[in-house]
Amino acid sequence: MRRAVLALGGTVAGLILLLSFRSHTAAPAAAGVSAGGSDSMPASPPAMAAPTTAAPMPGATKAKPTAMAGGGTGMTAPKVVTGDVINSSYGPSQVAVTLTAGKITKVTILQHTDDGEMSQEIDGPALPKLVNETLAAQSAMIDAVSGASYTSAGYIKSLQSALDKARA
Repeated sequence: MRRAVLALGGTVAGLILLLSFRSHTAAPAAAGVSAGGSDSMPASPPAMAAPTTAAPMPGATKAKPTAMAGGGTGMTAPKVVTGDVINSSYGPSQVAVTLTAGKITKVTILQHTDDGEMSQEIDGPALPKLVNETLAAQSAMIDAVSGASYTSAGYIKSLQSALDKARA
């Protein structure tokens, strides 16, 4: 009888711990995911508030703006780097990464596993999750999507090759 009570108590405690476990926080909406090799529009950046201007100090002179090196506005042009094509038994995977000032701002799916209707059902929800994790992690060190092993592996390998090319 004592063993049964201990086993039941341990089971209840384990179940409570299991149900209270949180693996990930919610990821932002998909940005830049495209299927079938066509580009999609990136998610629009958040609107920036207009800069406020303070009243000038008495006796202060207005400073002239100075030109930045390269004659630019200080903004770095986006750089698009295409990853290697990664082949699997379900087809090729390839991504292109857009980097702005060294930060991943967009991931475009150029090719994805496509072995019929089942691949489409798997890739549909898996690719946006992979893109969201990439944008959040800012690297290829992301989790694979459960049930989409080949899609995840191809995506991650192609993403890593694109990031390696960008650093070279």
